[in-house]
Amino acid sequence: MWLLACGESPNSHQSAASIDNINYPIESGGALINAMTGEPSGLISMIAGESASSAISSNIFNSLLKYDKNLELEGDLVTNWQISADQKTIIFKLKPNLKWADNQPLTSADVLFTWQAVTDEKTASPYASDFQLVKKAETPDPLTFSVTYNQAYAPALDSWASLQILPKHLLQGKNLHTTAFVRNPVGSHYYKLDSWAHGENLKLSRNANSVLGQAKIDKLITRIIPDNSAQFLELMADNIDLMGLDPIKYSRIIPAHPELQQKLALYKELGNSYTYMGFNLKHKPFDDIRVRHAINYAIDKQEIIDGVYLGLGINIASPYKPGTRWSNPELTPYPYNPAKAKALLKQAGFVDTDGDGIVEQDGKPFAFEIVTNQNKEREKSAVLIQRRLKDVGIDVKIRAIEWASFISRFIKTGDFDVVVLGWGLGLDPDQYNIWHSSQQAPGQFNFIGYNNPTIDKLLEQGRLELNPDKRMKIYHEFARVLLEDSPIVYLSAGYGLTAINKRVKGIDDPAPPAGIGHNSHDWYIPTPLRRNEISAN
Repeated sequence: MWLLACGESPNSHQSAASIDNINYPIESGGALINAMTGEPSGLISMIAGESASSAISSNIFNSLLKYDKNLELEGDLVTNWQISADQKTIIFKLKPNLKWADNQPLTSADVLFTWQAVTDEKTASPYASDFQLVKKAETPDPLTFSVTYNQAYAPALDSWASLQILPKHLLQGKNLHTTAFVRNPVGSHYYKLDSWAHGENLKLSRNANSVLGQAKIDKLITRIIPDNSAQFLELMADNIDLMGLDPIKYSRIIPAHPELQQKLALYKELGNSYTYMGFNLKHKPFDDIRVRHAINYAIDKQEIIDGVYLGLGINIASPYKPGTRWSNPELTPYPYNPAKAKALLKQAGFVDTDGDGIVEQDGKPFAFEIVTNQNKEREKSAVLIQRRLKDVGIDVKIRAIEWASFISRFIKTGDFDVVVLGWGLGLDPDQYNIWHSSQQAPGQFNFIGYNNPTIDKLLEQGRLELNPDKRMKIYHEFARVLLEDSPIVYLSAGYGLTAINKRVKGIDDPAPPAGIGHNSHDWYIPTPLRRNEISAN
């Protein structure tokens, strides 16, 4: 094991201001420390289905394909791929001499095993529907993997860029939910897991068998620090190198402190994600569209964007990144209109009969609980929602839960009234896994219980349409119907705000379309700027 001498600036005689002025040579070594608010539930992302797991496992496992810095597909484990004339078959050719971190060969048998695992009902993967459309998967030889679909499947290549390939020799016959591999994985990517101290940190080191060659930085350490303010104190003390910022720290605190500006580089990117309030549609009265509309009108989204995100957000009406072809420009968000909200609640049978300010239906007060994870922006958003809903006669309580418990106790069980959460989306517009009525089993992504035959049909059509313009029209209509139905309230599309210590070099600036992290394997930390490392048994 090894420990860091935390709390000390790197080579304190080296002023932070001079870091920008020296052209340091590219070299390997050093350790990069970051922080996460939520701890992964496990490191097999196909069953975890959450960002904390993906953030770690993406350093450990490869997929067949990946996106380059310009968001074009290229080979990850494969040298090339061929698509048949009828668009139904894809043949992937793996790179030769691939190895797992334990020195065992990585072959097409591992890819076939992973496909079989993700589609197995026992696995209950939220991503299964993408791969269940494959009617035949074959391995003609150790370097060839082919899949054939019943019909041409538009998101096919994108799906193979997101599925992390698992080792058959270690997982065959194992329950992927209970195997020790979940906490002690063996992968093929730039890094391998050294240790995982529950509630404290995960430590990764360079994988000598990495299929893509060697990353520059030796060690990646992710500390689990649930509180964003505590993370920021560690960033200021040089105990972590990078973190996602909230708008106050990005817009006010760092700009107001020259010493922080000297040592921290700030990055701002409009991400492919959004924050929302989602109803449990299996709980009354959220099955009533008038109630959902009323709540949508009662919430002042711009107040949340201005008050919580300091204007660093966009009011949206579609579950797609603003400005992309998939985002329907004709849609507009529900305006803040408390009078209309009250009228809709009255139509739905909610009236304040006893004068206490809370509406009732059949003598029962309209009251529910918002559940979210321990995320300051989401908690603050919930407080503003609580205030605005009280104005129209709805009594709301708020509960914020640690991430892993939040997922296991509420999301996977469906035991909630309303959640405030976020979706991070892929590049393909297909959102079948989130919205199709078939995706409601425990652990799947349609945990709000949404069921709309029109939406189902549009999602099914969108997956099979290969003409980009026709496909765009399908998803524009999908977004229009979804907005009208209001199974969720869009709160905002936010910016990714990141601070990285200037000791870390090799970061593309300005960021390419894929974001600043696309080439993190090429980041490096010059020797004079590294922390002092202490070896220990």
